[in-house]
Amino acid sequence: MARLPDPQDELFQALNSSLGFDQRLWPQDIAGSKAHVEALRGAGVLEAQEADALVEGLDRVAGELERGEFPFQPDDEDIHMAVERRLTELVGEVGGKVHTGRSRNDQVATDLALYVRERSAAAGGLVAALMERLLVLAEAHSDWPMPGYTHLQRAQPVYLAHHLLAYFWMLRRDAVRFAAAHDGAGEMPLGAGALAGSGFEVDRAATAERLGFDRPAPNSIDAVASRDFVLDYLSAAAICATHLSRLGAELVLWSSQEFGFCEPADDFSSGSSLMPQKKNPDAAELLRAKAPRIAGDFTTLAGVLHALPLAYSKDLQEDKEALFDAVDNLEVALRAADGMLAGLRFDRERLTEAATDEFLAATEVADLLVRRGMAFREAHGVVGGLVRDALERGVSLSELSRNDLARHSELLDDEFYEVLTLDSALGSKRTEGGTSSARVTEQIAAAHAALGALRSP
Repeated sequence: MARLPDPQDELFQALNSSLGFDQRLWPQDIAGSKAHVEALRGAGVLEAQEADALVEGLDRVAGELERGEFPFQPDDEDIHMAVERRLTELVGEVGGKVHTGRSRNDQVATDLALYVRERSAAAGGLVAALMERLLVLAEAHSDWPMPGYTHLQRAQPVYLAHHLLAYFWMLRRDAVRFAAAHDGAGEMPLGAGALAGSGFEVDRAATAERLGFDRPAPNSIDAVASRDFVLDYLSAAAICATHLSRLGAELVLWSSQEFGFCEPADDFSSGSSLMPQKKNPDAAELLRAKAPRIAGDFTTLAGVLHALPLAYSKDLQEDKEALFDAVDNLEVALRAADGMLAGLRFDRERLTEAATDEFLAATEVADLLVRRGMAFREAHGVVGGLVRDALERGVSLSELSRNDLARHSELLDDEFYEVLTLDSALGSKRTEGGTSSARVTEQIAAAHAALGALRSP
């Protein structure tokens, strides 16, 4: 007689069931079960014909699932129990032996770790593709000037390539984080049992190698209780989505009539249901909106794990929906960002016009005074006075006369007018990582090398 002879309440069944969302783990569950069968065979727990029957049956179950022909039942609590039930229906009583020496605790943790490794690698590939897109755009616009901003106010001129490459390097850090998430899921929980290990001496190292893990988890309690590897993925996803949100926000601004720096392609834009003249950058706007959602997925799991006693509690079932939501939304956002950038068109004339605002060269004037012996703080004040003078008189800096300059500082001469030019301002930023043409060329070469390193085996 079962420990709990009374049927479960329907409300509890609804609360307890995870089949509605964990069905996507079936490939990992089949792979883990087949590896476990081989471990039981190697330990002498299963006879050869029993192991063969189980492997063949699992392959048949996988085929049904792949074809969408799997006969789910109302009592299937999760994908793991559904697979085992169907296996037993197909191969008979021997199907009940597949769960020998394991618990759903280590089974689920193993499936989830396999899934995280797979999706971490996929995210890394999508990030690398977007990095390549940005690099192609940077090379195509290496000598296009634009205003750089702080506080959304024009600050100093930069090359468009330099600005685009800022996102390249953000994404490179994302790629490193996804690689770390992949490695963080490299310890195999299978063999940990419910929490104390297995009573059958299966070769966990061989099973780990069979499934592509780096090693077995060294502590059985930690193996079933830990979801650090899911947090690693969610953290990387949240940061990556945040980077995409910043890209999206800038593209929304830049494509507005007020900026006019770029125009998104029609296939990544939408019209208005009321105003026929509208072309809305909806794809870029949705990149902004996905970030808090994915960050919320991280917060959800962090909350589930907070103060949770060891080893396993049913709370851990709440790890999957947050993970699946983040995976789905991040991967579509990365693909959409790539497609959107592919069709983006920049307006060189508008960018250059904005970059030739002489006030953007104010720092160059301060640097000129510093090179002539003035302390920077004093030079900052002098140039601030020049800017105020020009604004009050409604003229540009180059329209100030030599007498005007002399009133502010005796160190200012005709070179003042030379440093105000766009070429001078851009060319002066010669430090490594700066926006001068030579440094941007170096940066593009470094970006090619970084991308190649990511893609090398």
